[in-house]
Amino acid sequence: MKVDCLVAEIGSTTTVINAFNLHQEVAFLGRGLHQTTVETDVTTGLMNAIEDLKHNLAVETLEYDAMYASSSAAGGLKITVHGLVYEMTARAAKEAALGAGANIHLITANRLTPEHIEKIKAVRPNMVVIAGGTDYGEKEVAWQNLLDSIELGIPVIYTGNIANHERIKKLQHPSLFVVENVYPRVDDFNILPLRKAIYETFEQNIIHAAGMQRIFEMVDHTIIPTPGAVMDATILLDDMSEGVMTLDVGGATTDVHTIADPKPEYRKYLEGEPRMKRTVEGDLGVYINRSHVMESFKTGELERLMGMKMDDIRVLMQEEPFIPVTEPGKKLISLLTRQCVYQAMDRHVGDLRRVFTSSGVKIIPDGKDATQVKMIVLTGGALLYEHDAPAIIKTYLERSHTKLAPDPSVPVYLDHDYILASIGVLSHHHPEAAKILLKQTLRWKG
Repeated sequence: MKVDCLVAEIGSTTTVINAFNLHQEVAFLGRGLHQTTVETDVTTGLMNAIEDLKHNLAVETLEYDAMYASSSAAGGLKITVHGLVYEMTARAAKEAALGAGANIHLITANRLTPEHIEKIKAVRPNMVVIAGGTDYGEKEVAWQNLLDSIELGIPVIYTGNIANHERIKKLQHPSLFVVENVYPRVDDFNILPLRKAIYETFEQNIIHAAGMQRIFEMVDHTIIPTPGAVMDATILLDDMSEGVMTLDVGGATTDVHTIADPKPEYRKYLEGEPRMKRTVEGDLGVYINRSHVMESFKTGELERLMGMKMDDIRVLMQEEPFIPVTEPGKKLISLLTRQCVYQAMDRHVGDLRRVFTSSGVKIIPDGKDATQVKMIVLTGGALLYEHDAPAIIKTYLERSHTKLAPDPSVPVYLDHDYILASIGVLSHHHPEAAKILLKQTLRWKG
C-alpha cells in the first residue's frame, strides 16, 4: 500500500504513527501504536508502531513519500526563563516558550544569583532562555545573565535587547542562539521568532533518547515538541475561525491553549496580555496525577458524588487501569476529568475583579480574556473517552459568571480521530490539507 505521509508522535510512554493521504483525496487512513522504547532504542518502538499500522490497515507492505514527527520522549522540553522584569520581558519569554510546547521549570527576573544558578543546574533544562530590556533600553542585566548562563553547558537562546547583539556575536559560542527581542517595546509581544528558535534548538540539541539519531535520518524536516504541535493546530484553526480554545486533558497534565483578542472595551486594561496563551497544569492528570486531582475536591465532595467511602475510592483508583473497565472506575475517571477541566480553566481564564477607587467600585478585567472565543476543541484521551465531554465544558461556562470565559453557547468540537498534534505537524508542510483534516476530525463543516 502507498500513502502520502506518516506522522509519528514519539511520547515518553507511547509511540503513535498516523497515516494520511494529502493530495487527491485528503484523509486520515489509520493509526498504529506501540510502547515507546526509551530505555533501549526509540526506533524499535517506532518500527513496531508501523507494524501495528500495517496490521490495522490490513496490508503486508506500506510505502510513503514523507515522514514527519513530534516528540515528548526523554521527558519532553524543559526550559528555564530569565528576564529583567517579571511582568514584562520574563513573562513574554515565558508565554513564547509555553506556546512552543515547553515545560517551564524556573522563571527569574533581574540578575541571576548564585542560588538561581544552582537551581538551573538542579533542573537540568534542555535550554535556557535569556530575555531582558526593550530594544535600546536597559541592556546590562541581560548581558550579564547571558555570560553566567553560557558557562553551564546548556543551549542558550538570547531574545533580549538587540543593543547587545554585536558583543554577543563576538563570543562565537557554539551553544548560543540569538533571535529578535521577544519584548521589543512596552506591551509588544514578539513571540514567533523565539518560538521558531525553540523548535530548531529542540531538534538540534534536545532529544537524548537512545536511537533518536536514527529517527532523525528517517524523518523529513524538523522534529517539534508535541505540545507545540497542538498549539500549531490551534493557530491553524484560528486562521479558519478567529478565536479558538483547545483543551487537552491527559494522564499527567492538562493543557489549555487560547488564541483570541480581548473585547474592545477591555483592551486598555489587558495590553500586556498576549493573544496566544498556553497554560500547562502539571498537577492535573487523570492517571499519573490522580491523587493530586482527588485532593482538589472539597471535603466530602468526591465521596458524595461516588457514593463510596474514601478508602474504597483509593482502592478503586489503584486497581483501575488508565482506560477504566468497571462502571465505578468509569464514573471516577469522569469526575477526575471534570475536575481537571474546572481547575485548569479557572487558572487559565481571567476574571472580572471589583476594585475600590475614589470614585466608587469599578469592575476591572484581569488576566486572559477568552470571551471572544468562537469555538472550543477537546482532545486528549480523558476527554475523548468521556461519554459527554462537551457537557463538562458547557456546565463550567454556565457557572463561571465572573470569569472571562467563552459564552456557554459557543460550539464544542471533539478531535474524533485523535490527530490534532499530527495536524499541527502537517500545518508546517501542507497547510491546506491540514485544514481539511481539521474539519474532518472535528466533524466541522466550517
